[in-house]
This record gives sequence, C-alpha cells and structure tokens, in this order.
Amino acid sequence: MSVPATAAAPRQNRIGLTVIDYRGGKTTLCAGCGHNAVSERILEACFDLGIPPERVAKFSGIGCSSKSPAYFLSRSHAFNSVHGRMPSVATGALLANKHLLALGVSGDGDTASIGIGQFVHLMRRNLPMVYVVENNGVYGLTKGQFSATADMGSVLKGGAVNDLPPIDTCALAIQLGATFVGRSFSGDKKQLSAMLKAALVHRGTAFLDVLSPCVTFNDHEGSTKSYAFLKEQVEPLQEVSLVPHFEDIAVEYDPGTTVDVRMHDGSRLRLRKLEADYDPGSRSRAVARLMESAGEESVLTGVLFADPDAPDFLTRLATVDGPLATLPQAAVRPPRAVLDEVNESLR
Repeated sequence: MSVPATAAAPRQNRIGLTVIDYRGGKTTLCAGCGHNAVSERILEACFDLGIPPERVAKFSGIGCSSKSPAYFLSRSHAFNSVHGRMPSVATGALLANKHLLALGVSGDGDTASIGIGQFVHLMRRNLPMVYVVENNGVYGLTKGQFSATADMGSVLKGGAVNDLPPIDTCALAIQLGATFVGRSFSGDKKQLSAMLKAALVHRGTAFLDVLSPCVTFNDHEGSTKSYAFLKEQVEPLQEVSLVPHFEDIAVEYDPGTTVDVRMHDGSRLRLRKLEADYDPGSRSRAVARLMESAGEESVLTGVLFADPDAPDFLTRLATVDGPLATLPQAAVRPPRAVLDEVNESLR
C-alpha cells in the first residue's frame, strides 16, 4: 500500500514568515517590464532579512514605477501621493513615527522632472529611508516621450532623437548629501538583491537608481536604456554582497581585494573591488567616476558611495522615541503657564 507524499512545508525566514507573507497584488504592468523584476527583488530582500511587513511604509508618486508598491508587501502601510511629491509625504510620516522602515519607489519622470525640487531637499536632509528610482528614460504612462534622464543621442521608437543632456540622479544624490548611493540594472538579479539588502539596513538616505527597461516604448535599437544596450555597456565597480548582523560574519577573503563597510545595525556590506583604485567612501571620487563613465558611454553600476556613520535627519532633530499619535496631550500641548510666559515676552 503506497502512502501519499506529503507536500514540503514552505520555507520560513528568521521571524517565522514565508514568502507568501511578503507578496502583493498581481502586476498590471507590461509583460517583461523591468519594474516587475525590481518588485521581486524587494520582496526577496525583505523576506531574507526577516523584516516584519507591518513595519514597512511604502511611498510612491505617479507613473508606471509608482504602481509597483502594489505588487509587494500587501501587509505594509502604503501611500500613493501626487506626482513628484512622495518625498514630502515620506518625511512627514517618519517625523510622526521614527520606527517605520520607509521605502519610496519613484520613476525618472516623477523624480527628475516634476519632483526634482523635493528630491533635492530629501537628499540633503539624509532622511532614513530607501529611495528607489525605476529608471527607463521615458514616460511610459503617456506614450513614451523622453524623460530628463534620457541620454543625449538616444532615439525614440518613432525616430525622434534626444538633443538634451541627461540628469544623473546618482551624481546629484552624492553631491547633495545622501549617505548610500548605488546604481543597478533590473536584469542583474544578484547585484540588485545585495544592494537592496544593504540599503534596507542602512540608517540614512539610501538612494538606488535602477535601470529598468520599458519593453513597450524604450527597448529598441537606438535606445540607451534597452535590455540589449545595458547588457553590453554595464560596467560593475565591484561584486556586492551583504552579511546580515544575525549571520556569521567570519568569512575568508584575499587581503587587498575586498572592502568591508560596517552598517549601522552591525551588518557588513562586502565589496570585492573590480576597479583597484575605487573608494566607495569618497564623494569626490564617486562623482568624478560617474562623469568619466558618461564620457565613455558606459553604464557604471554598483555601490557608488557609502557613509554609514553620518547622523540621519531624525537623529539631528532629536525626535521623540514614540509615535506622535500615541503621546498624551500633556506631552504635546504646552501648559497655560508656558503660554502666558510666551505672550508676556511679546508685549
């Protein structure tokens, strides 16, 4: 008599959850869209790190990219803001509750055009959040016009040639004060996964520009953000891996070839150098190398800059430990004597 096979129990992470607990809704993006790959890597990174979904707050603006948060971590908090205004909403939420793990997903139009002013001030404040730009160089929701990150000389499907220089959001983020900056490609699963994990354990603004081809409007010959072009032109700075604080960090490596960056929670970002002279701790070197790669028409990927020791915005403000909504009235409303004193001082 045969005994029916018992289905294997789904794998659990360190807090007892399965991958199913980190899933979201079914994607409505085009088949093959790079944004879907980014959503999958975010889901996997949160699962592998054992991040409680309920601790995450997802923020987005408008565009194909800003639909992405619906496709992962359905148990998390979420706010879909107006076009280009995601940074303000995320700032307010974190000021109200510093224990949230903020994850913003934006696009090249949402960030580098209508939202550029908000982007600038978020970077200089070093707000503790992960900011992901899904960068395809076009406006996918409005039929594929060039965005501000489109490279000069790139060609639309209809034959139009872009004659304007691009905005490099990574160079801007480094110059403005972000403390973890990297660029990856949605088609590079290993690199993107490691960088997302490092960004999630970083305390400060972690900015990731993810080149994510638009299969409908920007995946043709002449595009500099197509799958074919990126596979040929990507130049990685290093091999990236993250050793979480809850795993053994005693791993062997060859002296002189690997750089370890200790993250704020004790995790280690391990960078195996492919360029012998590249220093991810130097802002000036990072910006210079980005400018060099632009002149070479290559796409530089990897961790461009990391400073895990810089104080974040909430630390500088010395915000209260508990969520503002839980504080009693006595803690948030000055007593009458204080108000009388202020009024008297203004007479």
